[in-house]
Amino acid sequence: MLTQVLAGMGGVGKTQLAAAYARRVWQQGVQVLVWVNAATRDGIVSAYADHRGTPGAAAGRSGRSRAGGAGVPGLGRDHGWPWLVVLDDVQRPKDLSGLWPPAAVSAAGGRVLVTTRLREAALAGADRATVGIGAFTEAEARSYLAAKLGGQVPVAELDGLAADLGLLPLALAQAAAYISNAAISCAAYRQRLATRLLAHSVPGEDYLPDGHRRIVTVAWELSIDHAGRVAPAGLARAVLCLVSVLDPAGIPQSVLTSPPALEYLTSYLPEPAADASGEDARVVDEAVVDEVLRVLHRHSLIDHDRTATHREIRVHQLIHRATRENLIALPELGPHLFTEVAHTAADALLRIWPPVERDQLGQVLRANTSALHKASGTALYSPDTGAHRALFHAAPSLGDTGQVTAAITACTDLHATCLQHFGSDHPDTLASRHNVARWRGRAGDVAGAAAAFEELLADCERVLGPDHPHTLITRGSWAYERGQAGDAAGAAAAFEELLADCERVLGPDHPHTLITRANRAAGRAPGGGCGGRGRRVRGAAGRP
Repeated sequence: MLTQVLAGMGGVGKTQLAAAYARRVWQQGVQVLVWVNAATRDGIVSAYADHRGTPGAAAGRSGRSRAGGAGVPGLGRDHGWPWLVVLDDVQRPKDLSGLWPPAAVSAAGGRVLVTTRLREAALAGADRATVGIGAFTEAEARSYLAAKLGGQVPVAELDGLAADLGLLPLALAQAAAYISNAAISCAAYRQRLATRLLAHSVPGEDYLPDGHRRIVTVAWELSIDHAGRVAPAGLARAVLCLVSVLDPAGIPQSVLTSPPALEYLTSYLPEPAADASGEDARVVDEAVVDEVLRVLHRHSLIDHDRTATHREIRVHQLIHRATRENLIALPELGPHLFTEVAHTAADALLRIWPPVERDQLGQVLRANTSALHKASGTALYSPDTGAHRALFHAAPSLGDTGQVTAAITACTDLHATCLQHFGSDHPDTLASRHNVARWRGRAGDVAGAAAAFEELLADCERVLGPDHPHTLITRGSWAYERGQAGDAAGAAAAFEELLADCERVLGPDHPHTLITRANRAAGRAPGGGCGGRGRRVRGAAGRP
C-alpha cells in the first residue's frame, strides 16, 4: 500500500493537489474513492462507518464508488478493487490511531493520501512518504500568474505581485481572480493591496507566518468587496458568512437554498422597491443563490462544484476563518450578527435533514453540524430557548445509522455542555440525559439504562411535574428498559398505568399515547415484547 503525506502550512494548496490527484486516479480506473474530512477523529470514524454501511457509494467529498459495500478497513480485499482514501486536513496524529487502512490490502492497489499542516514523526513510517509542500518559487509564481492573466503583463509586474503576496498560492489565486473579474491592471491591484496592508491588523492565526496572515486577510477583503458589487449585488458577503460557520470540506447547496437561509439572505437585499400591488418585491430564491455562488466561485472565494453529490460548496480553511473573524470583529453589531448567522445555519441544516437517512447526506449534515458547533461557541446556547434543536438531532442520528458507540459519546458530550450552560434542572439537560440512557440501552447495557431512566424520572417529576410530556416519555423509556432487562411483569404493569395517564393528559390519538399502546400490546404478545423478543418501539427522538 502506498501512503503519501502532503505536509505544509495553510494556503499552499495541499487540498487542491490532493483533489487533482483524486480526479486523475478516478479517471484512470480507481474503483473506490473515499474523501474524509480528517480534522477530527469523530469525522474519520463517521466517514468510515457511512462508507461501510452504504452499498454503491463511498463516503466523503467525492461520493464516488464503482463498487460499494466494503468498509474502509477491508477496501478491495475481497474483490481486488483498486482504491484511494484521502484523509484531508489531519490536525492530530492520534486521531488516526487504529484508523489507518491496513497494509494487508495492498495487493488490491490501495493508496492513502494525507494532507496536514503538521510535520510530526507520528505521521511518518516505513510505508509512508512525507512530501513537503511550500509556497511557490519565484519562477512558479510568475508562470502561474502569466497563465491566469495572459502574456501582456510585464514580467516585472508579475514578479512584484508575487513578492507582495509572499508567493502564497492561495493569495495568488485570489489576486488573479480579482484582476480578471475587475478588469484592472496588475499595478492597480498592487496599489489597492498596499493601501489595505498599511492600515490593516488581523487576528492571530496559528499556522501562518505573520506576513501571510495579513496578506490572506487583505486579499480576501479585496475579493469579497468586489464580489459584493457584482449582480446580484449585496449578497456575496452574506452567503459567505453562512458558509463560514459550516464545514469547509463540503456544504450541500440545499442548506443555502432552504427556507431559513433564503429568508436570512432576503434581509440583505437593498431596501425594497414595492411593486404595483404595494407588496415587497424583494426575493431571494434558489436561482439567485446559485448566481451568488458562481460569483464567489469566479472570485476564488469558494469552490462551487455542481457535479458533486451533497458537497457542492467547499472553501479554503483560511478564507473560512477570515470571513468568520471579520464578522465577529464588526463594531457593536458583530456578536449579534454572528449569533444570527449561526442560528440561521442551524435552522437550515435541521430543515433539510431527511427523516430516514438513505445515503451520505446525513453524514455530511452531521459534519456540518459539528463544524457549526465548533465555530459558534456559545451562540447556539440560550438561557431562554436552550440548545438549538439541530444539536439534539445530530447526536442521536449517529445511533439511528448504526453508530451506537459514537451516539453515546456525542450525547454524553451534549449533556456535559448543557449542564455547564444551563445547570442540572434545565429541560435540555434532562433531555440530553434521556438520550444518553437511551443509547446506553441500545448498546446492550439495558440494566444500566433502566437505572439511569429511573433516576431521570425522579428528577423529571420534581422539575417538570408528573403530567409533563417529557415525564411521561421518560416513564415509557424506563418501562421499556425494565422489560428488556427481564422484568416483563413490571414493564407490563408500568405501560398499563402509563397508557391511562397518556390518554388523560395527551388524548387517545397523540403519538406518545399510540407508542405506549403499542408497547403494552407487545408486552402482552406471546413471547413478550417487554421481555426482549417483541418489536422495539422508540419512545422519543432528540428531545424527550
